[in-house]
Amino acid sequence: MQDVPSKHPASGPRKQILRARSALARLQLGLMAAALIFTALWFFYWWPRSPLAALLGAVLILGGYALVLALEGLAAAWLNRLDEAPRARGRDLLGAWWQEVCVAPQVFLWRQPFRWASLPDDEEPTAPGTPAVVFIHGFVCNRGLWLPWMRRLRDQGVPYVSVNLEPVFGSIDDYAELISEGVRRAHALTGAPPMLVCHSMGGLAARVWLASEPQTAVHRVVTIGSPHRGTWLGRFSRVANGRQMRLGGDWLLALQAREAQIAPTGTYARFVCWYSNADNIV
Repeated sequence: MQDVPSKHPASGPRKQILRARSALARLQLGLMAAALIFTALWFFYWWPRSPLAALLGAVLILGGYALVLALEGLAAAWLNRLDEAPRARGRDLLGAWWQEVCVAPQVFLWRQPFRWASLPDDEEPTAPGTPAVVFIHGFVCNRGLWLPWMRRLRDQGVPYVSVNLEPVFGSIDDYAELISEGVRRAHALTGAPPMLVCHSMGGLAARVWLASEPQTAVHRVVTIGSPHRGTWLGRFSRVANGRQMRLGGDWLLALQAREAQIAPTGTYARFVCWYSNADNIV
């Protein structure tokens, strides 16, 4: 991949550079433009005929994602009713839905399409010993997801690198090389095994990479909402990485078997996995 220079200067003496392109950013920009054009056409067509229809249609086009999130939350509550984790209360589900409604536009309409390159990765070695962080995003995301985390780490002087998992809808197996390069760069920053912080599908991508390079040392692998056993919604996917996340699917079972063969005991000793009983996807 070619280097893409950042418009923002490095913070302090730390040299920073961005090693990525984002096809997802271009895709999301195109979808945003299409949605705005369609909304405008709908509004101006219906306004002379029915102002109410014009307004309701525009609201539904631009805000319909909130309804989709609500349906996902209700489906998750029903499907998870027999889960070993404590069941989420109604107010917990409502709070999770509202936070998702508020955060989703920030992520998918701002950070990922417009700001994904605003905070570049660290490139210059820092004080040895402190593990650097490797950020690995999830499905239909890019490194822009991690911008608040990056700002906080930069303020604290903790070095980080990030990856853009592409092709966006490719096989999870194909992401191992990208993660390997990110881990190599992170290790070079401090000389210490890095910590991997993964969201959603990123946790599965990290597992694939670890299975391909079991000899590579990592400080810890932290996964947040990763579908380690799959997700019910995966059955509806028509793209490669979505199909691989099917609940109890062949790909996941094969990955688990490969991991057990590599490390029969303590297979996931380096993992810390965060899970929410109000997750609308996993």
